[in-house]
Amino acid sequence: MVASKPTLQFLPARPGEPEPFPPEEQAVLDHINQKIAAALSLGQLMEFLFDAIRNLCPCDRLGLAFLEDDGRRVVAHWARAQYEPLCLKQGYSEDLSQSSLQRVLENGSPRLIHDLAGYHLEHPHSASTGLLVKEGVRSSMTCALAVDGRSVGLVFLSSCSPGSYTLHHVRLWQAIAERLSQAVEKAWSIEQLRAANQDFSEMLGFVSHELKNPVASMITDARVLAQGYLGTLEPRQVAKLERLIQKGEYLLDLVKDYLDLARMEGGELSLNSRQMDLVAEVLEPAIELVLPMLQEKQQVLERDFASAALMVEADPALLRIVLINLLGNAVKYGRPGGLIRLRARQAGDGFQMSVYNEGPGWPPEERARLFRKFSRLQAPDLRAKKGTGLGLYTAWRIVRLHGGRVEAHSEQGSWAEFSLVIPQPLGPSRVARIHGPAPSGT
Repeated sequence: MVASKPTLQFLPARPGEPEPFPPEEQAVLDHINQKIAAALSLGQLMEFLFDAIRNLCPCDRLGLAFLEDDGRRVVAHWARAQYEPLCLKQGYSEDLSQSSLQRVLENGSPRLIHDLAGYHLEHPHSASTGLLVKEGVRSSMTCALAVDGRSVGLVFLSSCSPGSYTLHHVRLWQAIAERLSQAVEKAWSIEQLRAANQDFSEMLGFVSHELKNPVASMITDARVLAQGYLGTLEPRQVAKLERLIQKGEYLLDLVKDYLDLARMEGGELSLNSRQMDLVAEVLEPAIELVLPMLQEKQQVLERDFASAALMVEADPALLRIVLINLLGNAVKYGRPGGLIRLRARQAGDGFQMSVYNEGPGWPPEERARLFRKFSRLQAPDLRAKKGTGLGLYTAWRIVRLHGGRVEAHSEQGSWAEFSLVIPQPLGPSRVARIHGPAPSGT
């Protein structure tokens, strides 16, 4: 008479002496290891594993979960089955206290449940077991994912037949577990970073949007007071209001930069190109916006472009953002009373715009900092000016979205010039992806 298997069984983390696997199993293991090393995304890796693992052991369902809250909670992240529907889905979480999973994680001991329906009768409060039984699962093998002795998650192999898993299946799994753990943790970390970046961008956009209107309203109210519409003010009071307006405009510039960044990081920046008049829809509107700052510094603006229409294919709204950033920087960093020159013309199979200013420029070693997110030049004359380090990065991203390029040139202590070239016509093959590699310089 053969003794029946216990409902629940824990096996040693490394059971017995390793023995060679049959050639056909070793070939499958080698193929799995090669794919794991190929740096697939987490979803691709698990999809491949689900198809491959069934050549080695019973697997009607494969699930992946990660530890959260400093190891106090396990959260289902991925699952696939040969059947439908899934009752235990992505996002399901469970407290690990008083759970038999705790032993799997602490000791690396694989857990075999040979009769899941019987296990559920013994543990009626296990909600996850109830969901799996409802799906039709009747036996399971649970193994820890560990990296450098640290548990990061769990893999669940499940079968719709009772008593499906043996010591040999555990050995097969452990032959791939170490490399799989490292690949899965790396892919999971990347996904978490992406999710955190998305959450940050959404928060940034929300906060910036909520600040925009109140700050603009405060600036308008301060201007009304400074211009005497509500009564004559003393010069000292007007000067105080002017400083208040300047600080408010600085905050509004920050809000604009962060709103642009949130749009880009959130994938909301799309190209709506059309034939348009570059002079009427981009150049003159951008000049009008920066004109008050330019007049305040008594700088001279030179328009080096034809007054007639210059027809191009581009997104006028996005190009205005680019030009406002470039002109704003030219005014901010240009010397008082100096020359600002805006040039635009057809150039070969595209069109070119450039902004030149007389000012401190930058040393050659600082050039690599340009067009990088949150990066600011460290030269003392430039560092003294307040800014986010986002304007040039935003301009670079938008020009890249058009399939174009941005260049920067300078003579330290004398001048600086930024120019961009956008191909014509744009065409789908000419347009670069917005999430291209970050620039290392110009």
